[in-house]
Amino acid sequence: MGNHLISEEKVREAARAAYMDEVILKLEKGYQSEISGNGLNLSVGQKQLIGFARALAFDRPILILDEATSSLDPRTEVHIQKVATRTMANRTALVIAHRLSTIHAMDKIVVMHDGTIRESGDHKTLLAQRGLYWMLYQLQFHGESGSDGKDEEVSATVPSE
Repeated sequence: MGNHLISEEKVREAARAAYMDEVILKLEKGYQSEISGNGLNLSVGQKQLIGFARALAFDRPILILDEATSSLDPRTEVHIQKVATRTMANRTALVIAHRLSTIHAMDKIVVMHDGTIRESGDHKTLLAQRGLYWMLYQLQFHGESGSDGKDEEVSATVPSE
């Protein structure tokens, strides 16, 4: 972790919570292994999970996730969403995502288009409004047309407990 104030047990606990313990233990030197530049010896999903493990180990009150699942296959995305949910618990999280599956359970979702806030609310409220969020939802989950889906950016916040 690069921080000697974080105990090895806390590092291991965070790795287990992020489902990375087995992967780390398979590395040549286990927890003492160095990850190559840009994590070339890890898959994209493993890199994401290491990021969540780091967030858990550092235990900061605010977490920022920017496109945490954007380059993952659907199976890995579901796995990472479980870890993300655990990581966001009891802290404030700002989550930036184009995939609505990443943010649909957030307390507050803010929909932006061309740098302007266009809508905000929870998932159910935004669907009922039948606006940009609804159109993105239709495109992503039902394959229906209504927007090109390229310019909308969705971010969400979860207040800490």
